[in-house]
Amino acid sequence: MVEATGLYQIAELTIHLAGAVAAVTATVWLAYRRERLGAAGNALVAGLLLTGIGCLVIAASGDTHSAAGLAEGARNVALLVVVYRLFASDGRHASLAPIRPVVVVLAAVQALDIGLELVVERLAVGPGALAIAFDFTVLLRLLVTVGALVLVHNLYAGASNLSRATLRWPTAGLAILWVFDLNLYTIAYLGGGWPAELAAVRGVTAITLAGLLVLGTVRDSEALRLRPSRAVAFQTFSLLIIGGYLVAMVGIAQWLSYAGGDFARLMELAFLTAASVLAILVLPSRRLRGWSRVMLAKHMFQHRYDYREEWLRFTRTIGNGGDGASPLGERVVQAVADIAEAPGGLLLTPGDHGELTLAARWQWATAEVPAAAMSGAMVAFFERDPLIVDLDDWRAGRDLRGEAGLIPDWLREETRAWALVPLLHYDRLVGMVVLARAPVPRRFDWEDFDLLRVVGQQLASYLAENVGQEALAEASRFDDFNRRIAFVMHDIKNLASQLSLLAHNAELHAEKPAFRADMLVTLRNSADKLSALLARLSRYGGGGAERMGDVAAGDVVRVTVERFLAGHPVVLAECQPCLVRASAEALEQVLVHLIQNAVDASPPDSPVFVALTCEGLNARFEIVDSGSGMSPEFVRTRLFKPFVSSKPGGFGIGAYEARELVRRMDGRLEVESREGLGTRFIVRLPLAATSGQPLGLTTRDAAALAQDLPRKVAS
Repeated sequence: MVEATGLYQIAELTIHLAGAVAAVTATVWLAYRRERLGAAGNALVAGLLLTGIGCLVIAASGDTHSAAGLAEGARNVALLVVVYRLFASDGRHASLAPIRPVVVVLAAVQALDIGLELVVERLAVGPGALAIAFDFTVLLRLLVTVGALVLVHNLYAGASNLSRATLRWPTAGLAILWVFDLNLYTIAYLGGGWPAELAAVRGVTAITLAGLLVLGTVRDSEALRLRPSRAVAFQTFSLLIIGGYLVAMVGIAQWLSYAGGDFARLMELAFLTAASVLAILVLPSRRLRGWSRVMLAKHMFQHRYDYREEWLRFTRTIGNGGDGASPLGERVVQAVADIAEAPGGLLLTPGDHGELTLAARWQWATAEVPAAAMSGAMVAFFERDPLIVDLDDWRAGRDLRGEAGLIPDWLREETRAWALVPLLHYDRLVGMVVLARAPVPRRFDWEDFDLLRVVGQQLASYLAENVGQEALAEASRFDDFNRRIAFVMHDIKNLASQLSLLAHNAELHAEKPAFRADMLVTLRNSADKLSALLARLSRYGGGGAERMGDVAAGDVVRVTVERFLAGHPVVLAECQPCLVRASAEALEQVLVHLIQNAVDASPPDSPVFVALTCEGLNARFEIVDSGSGMSPEFVRTRLFKPFVSSKPGGFGIGAYEARELVRRMDGRLEVESREGLGTRFIVRLPLAATSGQPLGLTTRDAAALAQDLPRKVAS
């Protein structure tokens, strides 16, 4: 019998200590997520903490000690407040009038029980009085438990379907706790004594309550799924770590029991509780898991990767292209980053002039990437040699195949940059993934390089296919646009013919010479304008090539500016005499597009500035406004994209056509813009005196020519 009693005491100590650890750990975890529990968040955290303290008190002093009764009473009062706050979460504490009085009465009964505990402890009473006090105490606790269960039942049963999703877990935990207490106190009352065997496992209710509350605050059910990789090895390794930690913890606790003096037991239990809470919070950390995976893959497995799992994950990431999915560029980066366990990455794709530019980010918003992220020479290098570059080796001064001199300096300054993974499609570089450093640093080996190289080729095919599909869609829209322009040309041509015939008939049948003369002037002007519009519209189909020649750029600029003066203040800030090799009509059309865009983006009274200067071997046209401006992303991905317009009813081809016309004249169009500050368009066209000049001029000859050109043009 003595041996059985000792086993019950050990079981009671172990289970209640586990309950204290679970409750305190859940309290810490929930303290930062109180808003997910609604109006009852603070009350639930306090009630769970008091539950853990009660378990700790029972483990230290036993469940028959008066301190255990006081701790239980405080816990019940706190949990009654929780129930009231849960009623308040959907307003039923006000609509159901009896709720507040019931809670107050139950709290008063619990306070009476606490007072009785204190009186009995301080007074020297006989065995008969102790038996009566025991029965009365148990009866009071039964009243509190039954009342609490009735409240919990009404709380869940009377809730709406929407509220039940939130109430399900806390009400289940509270119901389990108080149902156990109901059975415990019923057996104690009917048996006339304390059921030590049942009371020994009472700490399980605290563990259950803590677990259900944590479960109810997890937003993503996917986070609850266990997805082990190479399960046996990782679980065994984790158990070894946990076992070693527990052995060390018990050893220290045993030492405290010998060295702690009168407070040895309390110090031992407090240390075990704190150490257990720390272990539960630290052991599941992402950094520790990453370290364990690296160590196991390095020392226990022949291959680092489970290729089946990696390929399935890769397929899920790339194939997730439905509504609400991330853009393809971000999914490409994520697919590579998941394999290397990198926390983020960048995707660079070829730009208009052969350099690599930023196309997408994934979980790496702090990286500062210049407009030209990598040079054309680096693109050519990776097309010759598809090398995966470990940037840590490059920073250490190791140069495998001559890549060190080509990698840009911004990657050296960006300390999080870890590796470069080229994406090649038929020996053509269609992209470059820059991986951010993993939480647990490691060196790449042959298996990393092989897998990343295969994945890079697959991703390159996806990107190339996507570019082809976009080109087909764009060509289809251009065909549709050309058909619409053909209809417009047909209608305008008929109208021009009718107006010409009207002018001819008016000349033959005029009765009032002055009136007819004015009418003829008006009609002829209209016919001329329509004919000019017809000639301009014919260029949308690409059928006519611009006639190139020597053009006085200043005259074109002045004529274009005068067209806008009546509607908006357009200021010609500077106009140097420049003779360019271009098409006068194409140049005028470029300036009209850019000035019109600046006017549309500017407030009515805000002037648009136009300037023409000779800059070296080129003429420089500037159109500057102080309007709304554009974001870098819009400039990079949408400004020169056909049929994308920020203006209602706009075709979205003005900027695109301007850039294409400038390119056909061997020029270059640049744009600088800041949101809220304005935009600057810069057009550079070669001067007429430099067209057809042989290459290979020395620096001195080029400088002399640049200084002499303005004077020659002016003369």
